[in-house]
Amino acid sequence: MPSRPDAPKPGTPRLASRRALILPAAAALTGASLPALAQPRNAQPRPGAAPRSPAGPAPTPASTPLGPFDTIARQALIIDADTDAVLLEKNADERMPPSSMSKLMTMYMVFAMLKEGRLKLDQELPVSERAWRMQGSKMFVQIGGTVPVEALIRGVIVQSGNDACIVLAEGIAGSEQQFAEMMNAKGKQIGLTDSTFRNATGWPDPEHRMTCRDLARVARRIINDFPEYYKYYNERSFTWNNITQENRNPTLARVPGADGLKTGHTEEAGYGLTASAKRGDRRLILIFNGLPTMRARGEESERLLEWGFREFENVVLFRAADVIEEVPVHLGDRKTVPLVGGKDVVVTLPRQWRQRLQAKVRYDAPISAPVLKGQELGKLEVSGQGVPNLSLPLLAGADIDRLGLIPRIPAVIGRWFAGS
Repeated sequence: MPSRPDAPKPGTPRLASRRALILPAAAALTGASLPALAQPRNAQPRPGAAPRSPAGPAPTPASTPLGPFDTIARQALIIDADTDAVLLEKNADERMPPSSMSKLMTMYMVFAMLKEGRLKLDQELPVSERAWRMQGSKMFVQIGGTVPVEALIRGVIVQSGNDACIVLAEGIAGSEQQFAEMMNAKGKQIGLTDSTFRNATGWPDPEHRMTCRDLARVARRIINDFPEYYKYYNERSFTWNNITQENRNPTLARVPGADGLKTGHTEEAGYGLTASAKRGDRRLILIFNGLPTMRARGEESERLLEWGFREFENVVLFRAADVIEEVPVHLGDRKTVPLVGGKDVVVTLPRQWRQRLQAKVRYDAPISAPVLKGQELGKLEVSGQGVPNLSLPLLAGADIDRLGLIPRIPAVIGRWFAGS
């Protein structure tokens, strides 16, 4: 019998870019992995070293802007949810069995239909024999009955119910197979480049694959696109059919600011997690897979998220309305045009890198009128020792009309005498 998504082994304790470095999504640059540092046998572990089980393999490092960082995960990724900066990655583009973490895509489909009005939270969906017989993690729906959509959402998110996934899939698409085809189509639409879905549950299938980077994309879209439904991921327990089950996400109990997403487990995949935590204005998203035990999953999730919050910060280069420079305008009804960023520009950097930032403004002057507000007129170039280069467009902050014929004559004559 195939291993069951998210079902713990008997006796296991239950515990509660853009390969780029640190840049906004629109301007990510490629970063290089650094080699692991050799250590004498009795040396103390370097900072960031993952705990090593006496019987387990030595952890191998992930790439970070600060150098190698050990993790026992087979695949891992940490991003800043606002800037899309990559803080840490290890085999982040390796196609892997996502197990129950692929239920994030199932929920994305459900949330999209709710937002479009094609599904209602109080709508009752029928339970088929196939859903009732489904193995693995269960909500324990009853054959021949009906279940409200909102209860099914909680059954999937909190209880990781495979049966609840099938009830939703059949209610929406008529069959789980057809629902999986819808998942594939929607995945391409929202930018999943290395994901293939064959079912709604994450049940083992050699063609059912995702990457850490795609899981990060789905998680980020759920958080940003459906804030009214994301709240379900923060629920600690849910009771259905007089059976109460706890949320398996260990970060909810261990990490300050943690507020969701999804665990996964099969024999092939190991123990995995997609998690998010927010502190102040910063939100991090963590994905990893291939952990050996539930306990290791909990410990590693706490260690990696705490590291991400401790070692990195978001730096505001400028706000949307900030005037970066006043640029001369030739033959305009104003002598200068303000250069603005057009949006808040924030970069994520290791904390000690802030003082290394250097910024240069580049543009051709004077600018010939007319000028349209929002027109790109120059670039802001950010660099510094150890800081990835960044080039951002600067826009006209106002409309500048061209002078009429009579007012233009003195300006033209003035330029002639100036030799310009």
